[in-house]
Amino acid sequence: MLKLIFKIAAALPLPLAHGFGIALGWLAYLVSPRYRRRMKENIAASQIADSPQGFHLLLNQSITQAGKAITELPFAWFSTEPRLLAKFREIEGWDAVVAARAEGCGVLMLTPHLGCFEALGRFLSTQFPCTVMYRLPKLAWLEPILQHGRRYATTAAADLSGVRIALKALKRGEVVCVLPDQAPGAGQGVWADFFGRPAYTMTLIQKLQQKTGAAIIVMYVERLPHGQGFRPHFQRLADSLPKDETQAAGELNRAMESLIRLSPSQYLWSYNRYKAPSGAKPAPATATEIAK
Repeated sequence: MLKLIFKIAAALPLPLAHGFGIALGWLAYLVSPRYRRRMKENIAASQIADSPQGFHLLLNQSITQAGKAITELPFAWFSTEPRLLAKFREIEGWDAVVAARAEGCGVLMLTPHLGCFEALGRFLSTQFPCTVMYRLPKLAWLEPILQHGRRYATTAAADLSGVRIALKALKRGEVVCVLPDQAPGAGQGVWADFFGRPAYTMTLIQKLQQKTGAAIIVMYVERLPHGQGFRPHFQRLADSLPKDETQAAGELNRAMESLIRLSPSQYLWSYNRYKAPSGAKPAPATATEIAK
Protein backbone atom coordinates (compact mmCIF):
# COMPACT_ATOMS: atom_id res chain seq x y z
CA MET A 1 0.00 0.00 0.00
CA LEU A 2 2.81 2.38 0.91
CA LYS A 3 4.60 1.66 -2.37
CA LEU A 4 1.40 2.51 -4.25
CA ILE A 5 1.13 5.83 -2.43
CA PHE A 6 4.75 6.65 -3.30
CA LYS A 7 4.18 5.74 -6.96
CA ILE A 8 1.13 8.00 -7.14
CA ALA A 9 3.02 10.83 -5.42
CA ALA A 10 5.92 10.38 -7.87
CA ALA A 11 3.59 11.34 -10.72
CA LEU A 12 3.10 14.82 -9.27
CA PRO A 13 4.96 17.65 -11.02
CA LEU A 14 8.02 18.51 -8.97
CA PRO A 15 6.90 22.14 -8.37
CA LEU A 16 3.65 20.85 -6.87
CA ALA A 17 5.49 18.28 -4.73
CA HIS A 18 7.77 21.02 -3.42
CA GLY A 19 4.74 23.20 -2.72
CA PHE A 20 3.32 20.47 -0.49
CA GLY A 21 6.78 20.22 1.06
CA ILE A 22 6.74 23.85 2.16
CA ALA A 23 3.49 23.23 4.04
CA LEU A 24 4.83 19.98 5.51
CA GLY A 25 8.05 21.66 6.64
CA TRP A 26 6.18 24.32 8.59
CA LEU A 27 3.76 21.78 10.04
CA ALA A 28 6.61 19.65 11.37
CA TYR A 29 8.32 22.71 12.81
CA LEU A 30 5.20 23.96 14.57
CA VAL A 31 3.98 20.68 16.07
CA SER A 32 7.30 19.20 17.27
CA PRO A 33 9.13 21.06 20.05
CA ARG A 34 12.13 18.71 19.81
CA TYR A 35 12.43 19.22 16.03
CA ARG A 36 12.07 22.98 16.46
CA ARG A 37 14.63 23.18 19.27
CA ARG A 38 17.27 21.07 17.48
CA MET A 39 16.96 23.03 14.24
CA LYS A 40 17.36 26.34 16.04
CA GLU A 41 20.28 25.12 18.14
CA ASN A 42 22.19 23.65 15.22
CA ILE A 43 21.76 26.69 13.00
CA ALA A 44 22.75 29.07 15.81
CA ALA A 45 25.79 26.99 16.79
CA SER A 46 27.02 26.81 13.18
CA GLN A 47 27.49 30.62 13.20
CA ILE A 48 26.77 30.69 9.47
CA ALA A 49 24.31 33.52 10.04
CA ASP A 50 26.18 36.64 11.21
CA SER A 51 23.20 38.59 12.54
CA PRO A 52 19.79 37.97 14.19
CA GLN A 53 18.12 38.86 10.90
CA GLY A 54 20.36 36.42 9.04
CA PHE A 55 19.58 33.70 11.57
CA HIS A 56 15.82 34.07 11.16
CA LEU A 57 16.10 34.16 7.37
CA LEU A 58 18.21 30.98 7.35
CA LEU A 59 15.84 29.31 9.82
CA ASN A 60 12.77 30.09 7.71
CA GLN A 61 14.46 28.91 4.53
CA SER A 62 15.67 25.71 6.22
CA ILE A 63 12.15 24.89 7.44
CA THR A 64 10.77 24.98 3.90
CA GLN A 65 13.74 23.13 2.39
CA ALA A 66 13.43 20.34 4.96
CA GLY A 67 9.82 19.84 3.92
CA LYS A 68 10.78 19.73 0.25
CA ALA A 69 13.38 17.05 1.06
CA ILE A 70 10.54 14.79 2.23
CA THR A 71 7.99 15.39 -0.51
CA GLU A 72 10.55 15.00 -3.30
CA LEU A 73 11.43 11.46 -2.16
CA PRO A 74 8.71 9.79 -4.30
CA PHE A 75 10.00 11.70 -7.34
CA ALA A 76 13.61 10.70 -6.62
CA TRP A 77 12.82 7.03 -5.94
CA PHE A 78 9.90 6.17 -8.23
CA SER A 79 10.11 8.46 -11.29
CA THR A 80 11.17 6.95 -14.58
CA GLU A 81 14.83 7.40 -15.38
CA PRO A 82 14.26 9.83 -18.32
CA ARG A 83 11.94 11.98 -16.19
CA LEU A 84 14.46 12.14 -13.36
CA LEU A 85 17.45 12.88 -15.58
CA ALA A 86 15.53 15.68 -17.31
CA LYS A 87 15.57 17.55 -13.99
CA PHE A 88 19.38 17.54 -13.71
CA ARG A 89 20.95 20.75 -15.00
CA GLU A 90 24.32 22.50 -15.15
CA ILE A 91 26.44 19.70 -13.72
CA GLU A 92 29.47 21.30 -12.07
CA GLY A 93 32.81 19.52 -11.63
CA TRP A 94 31.98 16.36 -13.56
CA ASP A 95 35.45 16.34 -15.08
CA ALA A 96 36.85 15.60 -11.62
CA VAL A 97 34.67 12.46 -11.44
CA VAL A 98 35.75 11.31 -14.91
CA ALA A 99 39.42 11.80 -14.04
CA ALA A 100 39.11 9.93 -10.74
CA ARG A 101 37.32 7.04 -12.40
CA ALA A 102 40.02 6.79 -15.04
CA GLU A 103 42.62 6.06 -12.36
CA GLY A 104 40.99 2.67 -11.70
CA CYS A 105 41.41 2.59 -7.91
CA GLY A 106 37.76 3.10 -7.07
CA VAL A 107 36.08 6.32 -5.97
CA LEU A 108 34.53 7.22 -2.62
CA MET A 109 31.80 9.78 -3.28
CA LEU A 110 30.69 11.65 -0.18
CA THR A 111 27.67 13.86 0.37
CA PRO A 112 26.25 15.30 3.58
CA HIS A 113 22.52 15.52 4.28
CA LEU A 114 22.38 18.43 1.87
CA GLY A 115 19.99 19.10 -0.98
CA CYS A 116 18.38 16.15 -2.75
CA PHE A 117 20.98 13.53 -1.83
CA GLU A 118 18.62 10.66 -2.68
CA ALA A 119 18.34 11.80 -6.30
CA LEU A 120 22.12 12.12 -6.46
CA GLY A 121 22.69 8.40 -5.92
CA ARG A 122 20.22 7.53 -8.64
CA PHE A 123 21.80 9.98 -11.05
CA LEU A 124 25.24 8.46 -10.48
CA SER A 125 23.90 4.95 -11.05
CA THR A 126 22.94 5.95 -14.60
CA GLN A 127 26.60 6.75 -15.27
CA PHE A 128 28.41 3.75 -13.71
CA PRO A 129 27.94 0.93 -11.15
CA CYS A 130 27.35 2.32 -7.66
CA THR A 131 27.26 0.91 -4.15
CA VAL A 132 25.31 3.01 -1.67
CA MET A 133 25.98 2.59 2.05
CA TYR A 134 23.07 3.32 4.37
CA ARG A 135 21.85 3.00 7.95
CA LEU A 136 18.94 0.66 8.63
CA PRO A 137 15.84 2.72 9.47
CA LYS A 138 14.54 2.61 13.02
CA LEU A 139 11.05 1.85 11.68
CA ALA A 140 11.21 -1.64 10.13
CA TRP A 141 8.25 -1.02 7.82
CA LEU A 142 10.29 1.64 5.99
CA GLU A 143 12.97 -0.83 4.91
CA PRO A 144 11.05 -2.25 1.88
CA ILE A 145 10.40 1.28 0.62
CA LEU A 146 14.06 2.21 1.00
CA GLN A 147 15.20 -0.92 -0.79
CA HIS A 148 12.74 -0.34 -3.63
CA GLY A 149 13.74 3.32 -3.88
CA ARG A 150 17.42 2.40 -4.04
CA ARG A 151 17.04 -0.60 -6.34
CA TYR A 152 19.11 1.19 -8.97
CA ALA A 153 22.29 0.60 -6.95
CA THR A 154 23.92 -2.07 -4.83
CA THR A 155 23.03 -1.31 -1.23
CA ALA A 156 25.33 -1.99 1.69
CA ALA A 157 24.18 -1.62 5.28
CA ALA A 158 26.53 0.24 7.62
CA ASP A 159 27.77 -2.93 9.32
CA LEU A 160 30.61 -5.41 8.84
CA SER A 161 28.92 -7.17 5.91
CA GLY A 162 28.24 -3.82 4.22
CA VAL A 163 31.86 -2.75 4.68
CA ARG A 164 32.97 -5.93 2.91
CA ILE A 165 30.63 -5.15 0.01
CA ALA A 166 32.01 -1.61 -0.24
CA LEU A 167 35.59 -2.80 -0.04
CA LYS A 168 35.10 -5.29 -2.87
CA ALA A 169 33.42 -2.63 -5.03
CA LEU A 170 36.34 -0.23 -4.57
CA LYS A 171 38.86 -2.94 -5.37
CA ARG A 172 36.97 -3.51 -8.64
CA GLY A 173 37.46 0.19 -9.41
CA GLU A 174 33.80 1.07 -8.81
CA VAL A 175 32.07 3.88 -6.92
CA VAL A 176 30.88 3.78 -3.30
CA CYS A 177 28.58 6.54 -2.00
CA VAL A 178 28.53 7.44 1.71
CA LEU A 179 26.92 10.11 3.87
CA PRO A 180 29.87 10.93 6.15
CA ASP A 181 27.89 13.19 8.47
CA GLN A 182 25.93 10.21 9.83
CA ALA A 183 26.81 9.48 13.45
CA PRO A 184 28.43 6.01 13.55
CA GLY A 185 28.09 3.43 16.29
CA ALA A 186 30.42 3.27 19.29
CA GLY A 187 33.92 2.21 18.30
CA GLN A 188 33.36 3.18 14.67
CA GLY A 189 34.25 6.84 14.99
CA VAL A 190 36.21 9.55 16.75
CA TRP A 191 35.31 12.99 18.06
CA ALA A 192 36.11 15.80 15.62
CA ASP A 193 34.82 19.36 15.33
CA PHE A 194 31.87 19.99 13.04
CA PHE A 195 30.93 23.68 12.90
CA GLY A 196 32.89 24.23 16.09
CA ARG A 197 31.27 21.47 18.16
CA PRO A 198 32.55 17.93 18.81
CA ALA A 199 30.71 15.45 16.58
CA TYR A 200 31.25 11.69 16.62
CA THR A 201 32.59 11.14 13.10
CA MET A 202 33.04 7.90 11.18
CA THR A 203 36.53 6.53 10.53
CA LEU A 204 35.25 4.25 7.76
CA ILE A 205 36.19 6.62 4.92
CA GLN A 206 39.82 6.79 5.99
CA LYS A 207 40.05 3.01 6.41
CA LEU A 208 38.52 2.31 2.99
CA GLN A 209 40.88 4.75 1.32
CA GLN A 210 43.91 3.28 3.07
CA LYS A 211 43.00 -0.24 1.95
CA THR A 212 42.18 0.61 -1.67
CA GLY A 213 43.84 3.90 -2.59
CA ALA A 214 40.42 5.20 -3.66
CA ALA A 215 40.01 8.80 -4.77
CA ILE A 216 37.58 10.92 -2.75
CA ILE A 217 34.96 13.15 -4.38
CA VAL A 218 32.76 15.40 -2.25
CA MET A 219 29.44 16.31 -3.80
CA TYR A 220 25.90 17.52 -3.32
CA VAL A 221 22.80 18.21 -5.38
CA GLU A 222 21.46 21.74 -5.08
CA ARG A 223 17.68 21.95 -5.12
CA LEU A 224 16.72 24.67 -7.61
CA PRO A 225 13.85 27.06 -6.78
CA HIS A 226 10.26 26.59 -7.96
CA GLY A 227 10.74 22.90 -8.76
CA GLN A 228 13.01 23.66 -11.71
CA GLY A 229 15.21 20.68 -10.91
CA PHE A 230 18.62 19.92 -9.46
CA ARG A 231 22.19 21.14 -9.97
CA PRO A 232 24.89 18.61 -8.96
CA HIS A 233 28.26 19.81 -7.67
CA PHE A 234 31.40 17.63 -7.59
CA GLN A 235 34.84 18.39 -6.20
CA ARG A 236 37.84 16.16 -5.58
CA LEU A 237 39.76 16.17 -2.31
CA ALA A 238 43.30 16.89 -3.40
CA ASP A 239 45.24 14.64 -1.04
CA SER A 240 44.93 11.34 0.76
CA LEU A 241 43.44 11.59 4.22
CA PRO A 242 45.88 11.79 7.16
CA LYS A 243 46.89 8.52 8.82
CA ASP A 244 45.74 9.84 12.18
CA GLU A 245 42.04 9.00 12.57
CA THR A 246 41.11 12.21 14.39
CA GLN A 247 42.92 14.40 11.86
CA ALA A 248 41.27 12.51 8.99
CA ALA A 249 37.82 12.92 10.56
CA GLY A 250 38.47 16.62 11.05
CA GLU A 251 39.47 17.03 7.41
CA LEU A 252 36.31 15.28 6.24
CA ASN A 253 34.15 17.44 8.50
CA ARG A 254 35.76 20.59 7.11
CA ALA A 255 35.06 19.37 3.59
CA MET A 256 31.41 18.81 4.51
CA GLU A 257 31.21 22.25 6.13
CA SER A 258 32.50 23.83 2.91
CA LEU A 259 29.74 22.17 0.90
CA ILE A 260 27.05 23.14 3.42
CA ARG A 261 28.16 26.78 3.35
CA LEU A 262 27.38 26.82 -0.39
CA SER A 263 23.67 26.09 0.27
CA PRO A 264 23.17 26.32 4.04
CA SER A 265 19.37 26.40 3.91
CA GLN A 266 19.36 22.99 2.22
CA TYR A 267 21.24 21.22 5.01
CA LEU A 268 19.17 18.99 7.28
CA TRP A 269 19.73 21.04 10.45
CA SER A 270 17.18 18.93 12.33
CA TYR A 271 19.51 15.91 12.10
CA ASN A 272 20.93 14.95 15.50
CA ARG A 273 24.53 15.24 14.35
CA TYR A 274 25.96 15.76 17.83
CA LYS A 275 24.51 12.75 19.59
CA ALA A 276 26.85 10.49 21.57
CA PRO A 277 26.35 6.84 20.55
CA SER A 278 25.68 4.44 23.39
CA GLY A 279 28.99 3.10 24.67
CA ALA A 280 31.16 5.77 23.02
CA LYS A 281 33.61 7.80 25.07
CA PRO A 282 32.26 11.24 26.06
CA ALA A 283 33.04 14.14 23.76
CA PRO A 284 36.10 16.20 24.74
CA ALA A 285 35.50 19.55 26.36
CA THR A 286 35.45 22.52 24.01
CA ALA A 287 37.70 25.52 24.53
CA THR A 288 34.69 27.50 25.78
CA GLU A 289 33.85 24.84 28.37
CA ILE A 290 37.46 24.68 29.57
CA ALA A 291 37.53 28.46 29.98
CA LYS A 292 34.46 28.31 32.20
